[in-house]
Amino acid sequence: MRIIASLIALAFLGSTVSGQERRETFISRSDTAVHYRIPALAALEDGTVVAVADYRFSRNDIGIVKDGRVDLRARTSHDNGRTWEEITTVIEGKGKYSPDFMNVGFGDPSIVADRKSGRILLMCAAGNISFLDGTPDCHLRMTRFYSNDKGRTWSGPEDMTDDIFRLFDDSIHGPAKSMFITSGRIVQSHVKAGKYHRLYCAVLQIAGNGQWMNFVLYSDDFGGSWKVLGGTEVPPIPHDANEAKVEELPDGNLLISSRTDAEGRMFNIFHFSNIRKAEGRWDEMVHSSSHNNGIITAGNSCNGEMLTVPVIRKEDGHKMMLLMQSAPAGPRRSNVSIYYKGLELKKAYTPEDIARDWEGAHLATDIGSAYSVMARLSDGRVGFMFEEKTYYPTSGAGYTIIYDSYTIEEITGGKYTLNLKHKR
Repeated sequence: MRIIASLIALAFLGSTVSGQERRETFISRSDTAVHYRIPALAALEDGTVVAVADYRFSRNDIGIVKDGRVDLRARTSHDNGRTWEEITTVIEGKGKYSPDFMNVGFGDPSIVADRKSGRILLMCAAGNISFLDGTPDCHLRMTRFYSNDKGRTWSGPEDMTDDIFRLFDDSIHGPAKSMFITSGRIVQSHVKAGKYHRLYCAVLQIAGNGQWMNFVLYSDDFGGSWKVLGGTEVPPIPHDANEAKVEELPDGNLLISSRTDAEGRMFNIFHFSNIRKAEGRWDEMVHSSSHNNGIITAGNSCNGEMLTVPVIRKEDGHKMMLLMQSAPAGPRRSNVSIYYKGLELKKAYTPEDIARDWEGAHLATDIGSAYSVMARLSDGRVGFMFEEKTYYPTSGAGYTIIYDSYTIEEITGGKYTLNLKHKR
């Protein structure tokens, strides 16, 4: 089945197109070097782009290696990724020299820039235990940083763990054993229920009953506090979950996409009954893969990114939203691509609608590659970061993290163009 899926994926992809701004942003030049992993990306309205990634002295995820040091490193561009400043350190893990549990290592960053003020929120996992080994009393920490100067400086880490974990204390699935916010891009909504527009992010949780589940958190105070969208009883991805991403649909409902050990992605939608009060319900989870002309990830389980952009279908001038999902097409972790499909502006979509009949894919790289993240840039292009086996393609756990950007025409092979007049 994986061989068949690989052949389907390769036939589905367009040709590889390097965008105008391909840059080797965080470089892992050899298997013996300290490894970079897990890109996160935020774009500001003035053309500033802030990228963050793990710098893994431990050569592995947080907690896999006891007392394993992991830093967070950042790079900033002020011209939508054409040029980049030098790499800086957001936070340095202390490894075996840490005075406490949390400061051993920091990783799996997720980030968002407030569209009005430019203030940046960065969330990450921290600590000295793996996600797999977490218990209700000892688990990964969930930490928060802010930058008020476009990523030049950052506040110290603030521990949000207990505030988030206690949301699940009375869950019918049992108190959470382990949990983290999945890396990449935190979504800022068009909904404004306080000083800031609402934030959404997905968490992966090992519930008290041992099941892997996804939930969605939301914040109306720019990460100061979080609540569970739809409550703790009905997870949008109720079993066999993994790292997930979220994105708003044209009608304002919220889409979640989760990686899976099976080929493809799992989708679900939260249908709002009162969006300002965050009230509504989750639909039923649906699998997207080659069986329904969906997302193809042959022989790998890997996270990517979702993004919607207003577009015009060129064949008839029809105004739509373009939904994009990035992921390695395979075989295994290779051929990172951006899948796309056009969505009607006024249609109420079901998970089945989203899962099936994706229109095509743009191939970003044709070698070993893994995690990826997207953001819409101030110049209308799509900024894209992805892990690539640039310098040692057949061995090692580290990647060079590439930044590139594309027009909508490049991603869709000329089927769509950006709708410059669209306003939410």
